[in-house]
Amino acid sequence: MAAFDFGVKIDPQVFDKRLNTPCTVDIQNYIRQGWEMFKEHVGEFVGFTLIVFVATVVSSRLAFAGSLLISAVVASLTAGYSIAAFKLMSGQPFEFADFFKGLNYFLPLFLASLAGGFLVGAGLMLLLIPGIYLAVSYLFATFFIIDYRMEFWQALETSRKIISKNWFAFFGFSFALFAINLLGMLAFGVGLLVTIPVTACAAAIAYKEIVGLYSGDW
Repeated sequence: MAAFDFGVKIDPQVFDKRLNTPCTVDIQNYIRQGWEMFKEHVGEFVGFTLIVFVATVVSSRLAFAGSLLISAVVASLTAGYSIAAFKLMSGQPFEFADFFKGLNYFLPLFLASLAGGFLVGAGLMLLLIPGIYLAVSYLFATFFIIDYRMEFWQALETSRKIISKNWFAFFGFSFALFAINLLGMLAFGVGLLVTIPVTACAAAIAYKEIVGLYSGDW
């Protein structure tokens, strides 16, 4: 997929079975597997997280236009965790350069981040609960873009529909991921070098267990 492709529209019937099938959200198992994945590739994950940190710091110091551009790049970079996790889960060869393949999905990831962030922010400001609902519901949007080359709005909506079927369980999962990263932040911020990749891998594992991997070529 080229970086500035909008993505493709997937037949919604592809997801009918998943929408109509109950699922179990095994929070402890996802986090445990995420930790195991991190331990096996500590150097790669920590090194890449440092790069993401630098990009985030640069973004915070730029004017609005520059900050928006770097933020868009950061959205693609953080998607690199998902690609790495997908490759490791499927037993494919993995190398450090794979982290940067999120840039191949630059435009749909940026649009999903922009639209999702706006809707979540609006929901938080207006009534709070709609914002929390959407923040949890969009958890799988990045994965659908990477796995199906899906256009951004369908990715957001497909994620919302699937997660809404078991929203409170996913809320518990999202809260657990947030709490882990909060602990990482409280550890002088250094802990985030561990907690960010662990939680990112845990979310990718949850997607794989609940939706299944589609492409095999990320």
